[in-house]
Amino acid sequence: MAERSTAAVDVAAGGDSESLTAKADQATADGAAQSRETAAAEGDQPSAGGTEAGKPQATPPELHSGHKLARRYRLEECVTRLDGFSSWRAVDEKLRRAVGVHLLPADHPRARAVLSAARSSALLGDPRFVQVLDAVEENDLVYVVHEWLPDATEMTSVLAVGPLEAHDAYQLVSQVSQAMAAAHREGLAHLRLTPSAVLRTSSGQYRIRGLAVNAALRGISSETPQRTDTEAIGALLYASLTQRWPYEEDAYGLTGLPKDVGLIAPDQVRAGVHRGLSELAMRALVNDGATASRQEPPCTTPEELSRAVGEMPRIRPPEPAFTAPPEYQRTTYQQGTYGRPSAVAPGAQPLAAAPPAPLQSRTGKALKWAVSALLIAALGLGSWQLADALMERDNAGEPGSSQTDEGNGKQNDPGKPLKISDAYEFAPSGSGIKQEDVPHAVDGKAGTSWITPQYKGYANFGNLPNRKDGSGIIVDLGSVQDVSGLDIAMYRGGQKAEVLAAGENASQPSALSDFPNRLTKLAQTGEELKKTLDKPVRTRYVLVHITSLPTDGSADLFRGGISEIKVLGTSRS
Repeated sequence: MAERSTAAVDVAAGGDSESLTAKADQATADGAAQSRETAAAEGDQPSAGGTEAGKPQATPPELHSGHKLARRYRLEECVTRLDGFSSWRAVDEKLRRAVGVHLLPADHPRARAVLSAARSSALLGDPRFVQVLDAVEENDLVYVVHEWLPDATEMTSVLAVGPLEAHDAYQLVSQVSQAMAAAHREGLAHLRLTPSAVLRTSSGQYRIRGLAVNAALRGISSETPQRTDTEAIGALLYASLTQRWPYEEDAYGLTGLPKDVGLIAPDQVRAGVHRGLSELAMRALVNDGATASRQEPPCTTPEELSRAVGEMPRIRPPEPAFTAPPEYQRTTYQQGTYGRPSAVAPGAQPLAAAPPAPLQSRTGKALKWAVSALLIAALGLGSWQLADALMERDNAGEPGSSQTDEGNGKQNDPGKPLKISDAYEFAPSGSGIKQEDVPHAVDGKAGTSWITPQYKGYANFGNLPNRKDGSGIIVDLGSVQDVSGLDIAMYRGGQKAEVLAAGENASQPSALSDFPNRLTKLAQTGEELKKTLDKPVRTRYVLVHITSLPTDGSADLFRGGISEIKVLGTSRS
């Protein structure tokens, strides 16, 4: 949690008898229960019980892009505005990373419940959930700051493309049910576990956002929270197998089931659905009081659902498709036709007589001796010219190579390591990936590194739109210096990288166009990237720019990073 989140710790320390269960109950105490039909409605529509009876609707605070909270969180884009609160994509200017922010007036009827839910969720600290970083009330505002995962995709977008493969659906229900079982053991419920609340990362992991907070924002509560969350996981599994929503209403970009047919098993909706996963979805969903399909007992808690997943035979990922090479075709030259189609069937063609051995005649032998004599003469001439060139170089120095200083025999000195006053991630899309680890690349320790997440499928950072310009680290030398060399240790070899420098008058550069001076060419690097420049470059900001990552233990997994950056030159301070 960020430094302003100490209030969450104080809540835990204030009373030993107060458990996370009590906090979760308080977080969902306000607001009337929302029906299943309303919960399944499209998007973030306000529920019928969203505002408590007899309490006036609070006015959303008038905020705009560029507004700053706590002199730290700069609002960038409003992504949701309804029911008296708004949600924003923002930038934490202190850590230079993207974050999400929920905002509502302090006098909003659900403000207290939102604060309590956020602080309880923050205390869980489970990495399978999107973490709450801050929960604060100040200046008549209540705001909750949470992680923003730019490299993750909502399940609404994933399902819009098509249903999941059996292995992916198995991973989804396994990871989500285990995470929710852990949350319920600490007394926390989600109550709004929709496709938009589940994110799939570039490495194939699933993260859940809005634990307890989403329900508190909308005033949703339930007398059976475990059953509610279990049914929501069943609906997610059903949708991932069929690309249909398991109720009659259309929701989250998915078409509902035909009316008056009831809840039918996924393998009856779409051909080729894994039978075991189809049964599991039916066991998790409420089927109008009837028992689940195939007379299996229903799953009423995430713990039971997780156990049922564990009892299934493990579903392995599909084998990579193998394309057979084309059948070998003999060329017309090999067939002896020299490009003319033969009118005779291949079986009827007479065998060609073997040609005589080459250069065995008297003329051939003479030709061999002549060629040998020419080669010997050429080698002798080349050796003499090479020796002459080396002697000239020793005397005068060859242009284009490392120059000597005033004829004293010393090569150009790249200088000493310049002091680095600051370093931050190159994030042209406004969202970094590992900003908190950047200091490891400039701490002078070989054993620490800035390491990217693991990307799946594509070496260019997962081929994600917000990573089209790659990533890397920008170092700030504090003032304009004369840079004459580089000594960079990469996390591993095989990365495609380059080093660029900003203009002499640049200030806080962040886009690729802000670095017009190329210090090294874009190429695949080894474990070290060293360079002595022909002449010093005056700059304050140097970018180590990575565009492609090496494999990470598998042909379709990629990861890279930077271990240590040293910029060499002459200090002008």
